[in-house]
Amino acid sequence: MDSITKIYRKAHSFQNFYSVLASDIEMQRLRILSILKREITQIFELHQKDVLTRAIKDLSSTEEASLFRITQNIADEVAKLADAQLPRYIFHRYRYDVYSKEKILDNYPPYLQIEPSSICNFRCVFCYQTDNTFSQKPHGYMGTMGLDLFKEVIDQIEGKVEFISLASRGEPLVCKDIDAMLEYCVGKFLGLKINTNASLLNEKHCHAILAGGINTVVFSADAAEEPLYSQLRVYGSLEKVLDNIRLFNSIKKKHYPRSKIITRVSGVKFKDEQGMDSMVDLWGKLVDQVAFVTYNPWENVYESPTNTVATPCSDLWRRMFVWHDGKVNPCDTDYKSTLSVGNIKEKSITQLWRCASYEALRKNHLDKQRSKLNPCQRCVVV
Repeated sequence: MDSITKIYRKAHSFQNFYSVLASDIEMQRLRILSILKREITQIFELHQKDVLTRAIKDLSSTEEASLFRITQNIADEVAKLADAQLPRYIFHRYRYDVYSKEKILDNYPPYLQIEPSSICNFRCVFCYQTDNTFSQKPHGYMGTMGLDLFKEVIDQIEGKVEFISLASRGEPLVCKDIDAMLEYCVGKFLGLKINTNASLLNEKHCHAILAGGINTVVFSADAAEEPLYSQLRVYGSLEKVLDNIRLFNSIKKKHYPRSKIITRVSGVKFKDEQGMDSMVDLWGKLVDQVAFVTYNPWENVYESPTNTVATPCSDLWRRMFVWHDGKVNPCDTDYKSTLSVGNIKEKSITQLWRCASYEALRKNHLDKQRSKLNPCQRCVVV
């Protein structure tokens, strides 16, 4: 393996990003600085004050190598927020962007992915759902999260973790409690995102997403024409997805005209035929943002050859995953949970984030000992 050319950099993994919103990056940077400088004297919690002081320093710098900067997607998010919400947002955004670079930890992961369902109705060619030893029901990995467990996780992280995705190994709309889950999140987060292939999107789900606590809805699609779309998203139909997203937009326009939700179509760049221009031509008329993320060969990491990658995986300091059954994992490349650090039913988010097995995993990565860990020895994420 050529570990230099095949390394997958998880941070800022957009290969292409187009914004219909096109929020002015410099204007939002100056707005953030003005508000933070004004408000920081009123902040008495030392950890928060320290983080925001560092954010002010980085955002005031003209150096390209600054650890924290405003990108287009951040500018779009910030533009939707009230001035009073910005210190809270930037505190958590800084932790997400910078802690993984500097290997800093506090008591909570900067980002939490909660899995409503590990079941998916698609078999995308670049996804681990194609691994039958994972996706076939008898192997025990398939299931959906119950509402009580979901509420327990949300109660633990409200006010502590701001960036959350409702998605991981499966399609969240498969979960029968997803609408109630969204309702439970109303008013609790500034960075709550749901990822869906949109094939199961119906009127009820549209209302739940638009009325719930979602800030960004990501419709996963990798092409703008057939047969390429269904060749990549096996069992999917471009026509059906288009109809469902149009329904979403119709409901949003009619019933939620003041909604600040950001809509995005995001695909995995898997083939040369997937053109960004065609994506923008089609999806740019339906959503606020269009993006490609770089393909990472995660469809079966356990059968990948071992490699010589020694750089620590940034996700160990950036995010944590809670599966549908409460199992907690440090990454989703390890979709069979060989690295699981415990279960949310037995320990708290904080206890799991700072537990001995998680810390040992981080230490092995810092000591350039990925080769001793499976499947880290086969993974190219840094």
